[in-house]
This record gives sequence, structure tokens and C-alpha cells, in this order.
Amino acid sequence: MSTSFDMIRAHLSNAVPFANTVGVVLGDITDGHAEARLAQRPETSNHISSMHAGAMFTLGEAASGAALAGALAPVILECRPVAKDARISYVKVAKGTLVARAATERPGADLLAELQTTGKTVFDVVVAITDADNNLVSEMSVTWHVRLQTS
Repeated sequence: MSTSFDMIRAHLSNAVPFANTVGVVLGDITDGHAEARLAQRPETSNHISSMHAGAMFTLGEAASGAALAGALAPVILECRPVAKDARISYVKVAKGTLVARAATERPGADLLAELQTTGKTVFDVVVAITDADNNLVSEMSVTWHVRLQTS
């Protein structure tokens, strides 16, 4: 039996073609949390044979969007989310398969209440990107502006 989070994962996999092109694979999505993976391959590598910074950014942004979708699951198909700002810090040279774990800084229930009361909400999603040995290779924060769509 499919859950709403499974449906969100399937929808996001089709709705964001750029992340698919890069090779981002969404994993678990729950209320305000998400995980995504990206395997290193020649197309995602840079001149020093490590993961390209742009590929890491795409991985983190995709995970943050999935966490957002998980937090707003009951109304996500009625929403228009737009990344307002993003900050990333590259902590360590990254090689191999990377995992991004993202979490909304506020509980999904609070975000839903604000969205349903005002028609919009602005919030941050924090992302930690680790390598196969669970070493932190990058930290990211994405500020999302979400608005309910009008008919």
C-alpha cells in the first residue's frame, strides 16, 4: 500500500527533471524530513576527481524540497514552493556516493497552520551532506517561500 509520502516521492521524481538529469535519487520522506542520494560518476565529477560543487548543491536542494513536501503533505499539490535563498558550505572534499539529510527548522504542523491561516509561509530547511563513511562534506540551508495556489 502506498503512503502519501510515497506519492510525494513519485511526484517529485517527475516534477524536477534537472535533479533526475544529475542523478539525484530520493529516499525516505517523512513529516519535515527527507533523504536523497547521489552517486559520483564522470558527469558529476570535477577537475580533481571529486564530486562537483554544483552536483552537491543540486543534491542538497532536492533533499530540502522533499523535506518541505513531507512537512506540507496534506496540501502540497495545492502549493507553489519557490527557493528564496540558499547557502552552502563545502566542508570536505567529497567522493563516492553522497547522502543528503534535510529537515525543516519548524514542525510541519506549524507550517501547515501558518499556510492555511495566511496563505503563505517562509521557512528554512537545513541539510547535511555526508559521504559513504558518514563524514560531513557539506552543510546547506535553503529558505523556501510557499504560497497556496489560487484557482
